[in-house]
Amino acid sequence: EQKANIPIEQLDRTRSTPLIQAWYEIVHLKHMFRQGWLKRGVPRDACETVAEHTFGNAMLCLLLLADRPELDGYKVLRLALVHDLGEAYVGDITPHDNVDRADKIRMETAAVREILDKLPNGASLIADWDEYEAQQSAEARFVKEIDRMELALQASVYDQRGLVDATEFYDAVTPTIKSADLKVVLQALRGLSQEQKRETE
Repeated sequence: EQKANIPIEQLDRTRSTPLIQAWYEIVHLKHMFRQGWLKRGVPRDACETVAEHTFGNAMLCLLLLADRPELDGYKVLRLALVHDLGEAYVGDITPHDNVDRADKIRMETAAVREILDKLPNGASLIADWDEYEAQQSAEARFVKEIDRMELALQASVYDQRGLVDATEFYDAVTPTIKSADLKVVLQALRGLSQEQKRETE
């Protein structure tokens, strides 16, 4: 489910530039709801989009990088910004969709190449995407951890508004949260949810 169709469908590609074309594809992430929230009953007018999730990831990375001088901060932000780019064409596939992980990666990789290949710096951004998917660098692993932490934080926001029970999301992300400082944050979020439940009982 989405707010609108991908804008590239309305674009006259013969009268536009590669940057405009790529933007008309990328901007579709602003129209795409995060499907997991809709499936949990979050109403459309409150539902996070993929672009909003990406912003949350990048901002969270930025807030935490000062305590991680061993990481290449510019690379971290690039990975955070491209990590869900394939969803512009593929959509937000959740674990409940029963799509094989290899098929998901194949489809998203093809979408990322469709979007970025036309740009002068496309090859380097595609390499960033590949690096994130491979999870072989410290930066990629950090961004993946932040991706899960952002989910927990957004669940907490919805929990405080009475839209979801965040406990299942905290439980789901706990195995992937390895950093000591983020474990503290996750524990604090659990405390907020418990307090919320006591106040509503």
